[in-house]
Amino acid sequence: MTISFKIKHLDIHQSYFKGKVEFRGDEYTINIQNERRGKVLKLPFKPKVKNEKMLVRLTGPGDIFIEDYLPYRGESEWVEIDSDEITFYIADHQDQFDTLEIIDDIKGLL
Repeated sequence: MTISFKIKHLDIHQSYFKGKVEFRGDEYTINIQNERRGKVLKLPFKPKVKNEKMLVRLTGPGDIFIEDYLPYRGESEWVEIDSDEITFYIADHQDQFDTLEIIDDIKGLL
């Protein structure tokens, strides 16, 4: 299972990113921050997940991407991603991402 969000924008704040993503015509707020709570993935709906950890990947034109394995921690009003790797990489490449993918079945990618 892959959930693909279109990234509309990501704005930097003091130590986190906040923006908007779109999935199937619905717009959601996204928050990306460091791991103060540990690694976390929360979504505004309950996906049919097989695994506790999911691959979270941000991509953009020119083969730019960053990914991390995050544990799914349930529903939230927002898309919430707590990952040091993702947060720090976005800080250096903020306006270069256009897609967020949440991938549950990583065996199909190997």
